[in-house]
Amino acid sequence: MSQIQLKLPDGKIIELESGATIFDAAAKIGPGLAKAALAGKINGNLLDLRTPLTESADFEVVTAKSPEATEVCRHSMAHIMAEAVLKLFPDAQFGIGPAIENGFYYDFLLPRALTTDDLTSVEKEMEEIIKAKSPFVRKVVSREEALDMFKKMNQTFKLELIEELGDQTISVFSQGKFVDLCRGPHVQDSGAIKNFKLLSVAGAYWRGDEKRPMLQRIYGTAFMSKEELKEHLDRLEEAKKRDHRKLGKELDLFAIHEEVGPGLVFWHQKGSRIRHEIEKFWKEQHYRNGYDLMYTPHIGQSWLWETSGHLGNYKDSMYNPMEIDGNDYYIKPMNCPFHIMTYKSQMRSYRDLPLRWAELGTVYRYEKSGVLHGLLRVRGFTQDDAHIFCTPEQIEDEIREVLRFSLKLWRAFGFNDIKAYLATRPEKAVGEESRWNQALESLKRAVDAEGIACELDEGGGAFYGPKIDLKIRDAIGREWQMTTVQFDFNLPERFDMHYIGADGQRHRPYMVHRALLGSIERFFGVLVEHYGGAMPLWLAPVQAVVIPVNEQQSEYAKKVVAAFKQSFIRCELDDSNDKMGYRIRQAQLQKIPFMVILGEQEANAGTVTVRLRNGENLTGIQLSDFIKDQEWTKETI
Repeated sequence: MSQIQLKLPDGKIIELESGATIFDAAAKIGPGLAKAALAGKINGNLLDLRTPLTESADFEVVTAKSPEATEVCRHSMAHIMAEAVLKLFPDAQFGIGPAIENGFYYDFLLPRALTTDDLTSVEKEMEEIIKAKSPFVRKVVSREEALDMFKKMNQTFKLELIEELGDQTISVFSQGKFVDLCRGPHVQDSGAIKNFKLLSVAGAYWRGDEKRPMLQRIYGTAFMSKEELKEHLDRLEEAKKRDHRKLGKELDLFAIHEEVGPGLVFWHQKGSRIRHEIEKFWKEQHYRNGYDLMYTPHIGQSWLWETSGHLGNYKDSMYNPMEIDGNDYYIKPMNCPFHIMTYKSQMRSYRDLPLRWAELGTVYRYEKSGVLHGLLRVRGFTQDDAHIFCTPEQIEDEIREVLRFSLKLWRAFGFNDIKAYLATRPEKAVGEESRWNQALESLKRAVDAEGIACELDEGGGAFYGPKIDLKIRDAIGREWQMTTVQFDFNLPERFDMHYIGADGQRHRPYMVHRALLGSIERFFGVLVEHYGGAMPLWLAPVQAVVIPVNEQQSEYAKKVVAAFKQSFIRCELDDSNDKMGYRIRQAQLQKIPFMVILGEQEANAGTVTVRLRNGENLTGIQLSDFIKDQEWTKETI
């Protein structure tokens, strides 16, 4: 047989016969490495240990210490879970079972709905499978063999997947009595992984299609160590406490009435106050940073959306048109065409540029009911939107300013762990390559100038331009995709936008879409979870509650409330007959920053005693000093 050469990460070369497996290659490097091996990487691609090698390549062994180890273990754990379900439900139909971020899942068609007790039973079966150390066995079969195999098992979902694979060779994996259509990779046997937990069951349509069968999706998680698993489960418990849907109800911030319409948000008084403070700050900062604010219509005639391309490429996410005076109007899913029409309302010169136009524009998009999730996924939302129109010479400075502004805004809201993702030109793209290159260089230099961590997303840009995405990490370590700075070489062409240059000729402007917070609704949900509902003072809907000890302090309490309101401090008076301890407890449950306690001593001295929501007490403070020393509002960044 012919020989192949494998280049190791340290540059050394090993030789094997063609057809040897990845495991054979690991064993040739050393028996200890073979024992520790979980998978291999061939030219950067993650492959199963049992995969035969037929060509020379770069080679790396994946062990428990490798970044890819958790993914391999989670994928294997999904198969172990499926085997456990098969033992409990012999007639189960199997969908797909991938590893995902923070865990794994598998979809099943079962004779009945699963309960919490069923998850416990599945876990017990999984533990037995792990103890058995059943080997994962890889087998390569033809398409016909695969069809025959899964037809005999009555696995209709697998048959559908095989039909789509064409004539390529197919790999199947088995462990115990469970057989699955799978590329791998998998660990050597079921005993290699032990640290797991099943988390929940949810409904999931087959292939995400509402017209297809509804399956039951079991979610689980797995880690390489007990410590990592415990840390993750602790984070999940903390996340449950911080769930914005739970806190939104407890703090009376917002509601979604299914009978009125799923995905449509009702902002209650306290939530509205927080939103007002967010929007007020947003608007002030945009004016200070050279933006003009706009308001545009909620509907537009069909030609507008045909020209923009939304009706051709985005129609499934748009609502049906309404007829007005014989013309079709669509409720807007985006604000950009309206800003473009404003640009085209008059002749533009290079002297007018750059134009920075921002809008808190409410848009409506159809989302399937199964993906709606509190404020994080809704059908009507307000985009924190802006568009920049500029010359090629101005673009780099504009991008740097956008990024700087974005980072300052996030830090003002208390987010300091921020990472950039730079998406480059995909295979199919519009716009001159020279413009793409200039845009990419502008984005790269802006990221470098701000000194933030950045990952390259090769080919991940939209067809109409490269972009920067900013992801923030919240108080419990979760990453959220928020800010997008997106070049667009498509819409200026579609709408024939131009400006008159210094040479007197028509030139195409650069256009940049820019959303800093993303949407007010989603940002609000993330903000609530980041702070666990205990908003910083400047955002708290009620900043202070005044609590007189008894009726004798009622007049002084009214003076304190008046002084607060004179200073535009959001306060409430609780002079109810309830016991002092109860009133303080209620204020703490509502996460009010300050409880201002007024007894006889405070009334006589003109002072206040302040109890913080964390339980700390401040006594004998002059009222004027207390008002002066707090950051009741945030004015500059």
